[in-house]
Formats: sequence, structure tokens, C-alpha cells
Amino acid sequence: MPARRTTSASAVLLATALVVSACSAGAAPAVEGAAAPAEAAGFPLTIEHAFGSTTLQGRPERVATVNWANHEVPLALGVVPVGMAAANFGDDDGDGLLPWVEERLAELDAETPVLFDETDGIDFEAVSDTDPDVILAAYSGLTQEDYDTLSEIAPVVAYPEAAWSTPWREVIEVNARGMGMAEEGEELVASIEGEIADAVARYPQLEGRSTMFLTHVDPADLSEVSFYTTHDTRTAFFEDLGLATPASVAEASAANDQFSGTISAEQVDTFADVDIVVTYGDEELVATLEGDPLLSQMPAVAAGAVVSLPGTSPLGTAANPTPLAISWVLDDYLALLAQAADASS
Repeated sequence: MPARRTTSASAVLLATALVVSACSAGAAPAVEGAAAPAEAAGFPLTIEHAFGSTTLQGRPERVATVNWANHEVPLALGVVPVGMAAANFGDDDGDGLLPWVEERLAELDAETPVLFDETDGIDFEAVSDTDPDVILAAYSGLTQEDYDTLSEIAPVVAYPEAAWSTPWREVIEVNARGMGMAEEGEELVASIEGEIADAVARYPQLEGRSTMFLTHVDPADLSEVSFYTTHDTRTAFFEDLGLATPASVAEASAANDQFSGTISAEQVDTFADVDIVVTYGDEELVATLEGDPLLSQMPAVAAGAVVSLPGTSPLGTAANPTPLAISWVLDDYLALLAQAADASS
């Protein structure tokens, strides 16, 4: 497991932009010097999204978020949500917070917000109890019914195009707009981009290496190969890291707008252009891939150029890039990818 570290991108913003008071479940965060809700701050504001549009009459003071990672945007910008989804994946200590979120709350000297249990879907009653002015969900799997129900509680900022497919930059930009903090959101994106560029420069062997992400690998049944398409944020993140999208994955992704796809293992030669494979699993899974008569024919598998991420750990979770996780995992992830790139040479 990687050592915990301070998220430098958000720390820069904290030092240069906002001073925030701690927020309890019943009180909105107070932002010192924040503009009052007014037309001068760009309101009323209309945000287009997959379910139509949402109009905000004034700058929200009580921000709630649902689904994965949306709470990281207000936190990175110095605003503590009144409520947010509890982590149900990669939570190494069972407190409902991923380590980079826990660290950010500590930086803000803030108490843990109300945590919504989304094990069985969105807890609409719990969301309503936090009395939000806006509900952020730019990266989410909202259905029309979810959106309609949440909209009865407060204005909802939904994903722009497709469920679970909003790139990390757009997650920041859309959610920041929904808070009346578009400029701050752009500054956060630029800060993270700079951090990524500096880190990637230390690993020149990654440049242009074609990389795919295998998913839902069942060691007991390797008759099919499932993978994240170019619509998924994990795959899109490869390009930020200097890696390339294999033509085979791009072609398979063009057939639909789903975030994952599946082919028969008998067609595994489709992925002959893949230099590096990333997947969730352990060394035992890698050994299983290498011992399979079909999957072992993939050049990346044959070369040992496989990055196996422990799916239930923070490191595995952070392969899906989110505003605070990127800084936390960047060095560790790049080091693993570089090892695989060296193996594929």
C-alpha cells in the first residue's frame, strides 16, 4: 500500500484561495470572503446535462454530493459538503472515507460530513435531511428516476453525457460551475495537469506505450475477456500518463458508448497491439493469465508487462482518477507502469 501523502494540488489551492470553517451535519461551510448570491456572481446560472438542464438562482451555500468522488471537487476547492456518499470500495479502515479524503478534511480542520450509505442505491431521505442548496453528480450513474427524485430535494448537477463516463477534468469543471466556482475549478485543473506533467517526465519509457485495462477477470473462467473501453475514465487517464490507446481497444470502443466491453478469449489476438495490461488482482491472477493457453498469447502477458492492482485497496481505487486521488497515487501508479513498460521493451 502506498504511503499516505498530502495532496499537493489541493494544498496549493488551500494556501492561495479559500479559508473555510469546519462544517457539521447541520451547518453549511462558511467561506471567508465568498461572494454573496447575486447576479454579479454569474447567477442565475443554467447548466446543461444528460437529463436536460438545471438552473441555479444563486450561489449555493449548502453543497451535497451523491455517487462516487463528486465530493472531492468541493473539498479540493475548500468547501466541506453537508453530505456525501460513503466510500464503499477501497476503504482500507472502514470509516467510509478514502485516505485522500480523510487527509483533506484534516487539512481543512473539518469534521466528517454526513455520509450517505449507497450500498443499495442513493439514500434520498438522508440527502434530503442535509437540506442542500445543490446536489453535485457530474460523475455518477444517475437514472432518470434518480434525477427526478433528487430534483425534488434541490437542483441537481448531473453528468454531461453518459453515466460513469465524465473525465476528471470535466468532473471538476461541471461540479465547480454548480458551486459558482468556475474560475477556481479551472485553476484546480491546471494545477493537477502541471503535477501530472512533472511526474510523467520522470518516466520517459512510458511515452507511447499502448495500454489496456482488463476488468472483471474471473480466474475460474477465462473464456471471455472484459476490458474498459475508451469511454471509461481509467482508460482515458492513460493518455494523461503519456501512454497510448491501442487501436484494437479504440475500435472495439467505437461500437457503443458503454464503459466496458467483452470479447471471446478465442479472439484474444485482437489485442496483439497491446504493450501493457493493467488489471485488478494479485500475483496469483497474473500467474493464471500467464498459464492460460489463449490469454498467454497476448504480447503484454507473455512479456510479463502486467500491472496488477489490489482492487480493494486505495491504490487500486485511485486508478480511477479523481480530483484528490490523482495526487495521492500518482508516483506509485507511474512506478508500476514503468516496470511494465521496461518488461515490454
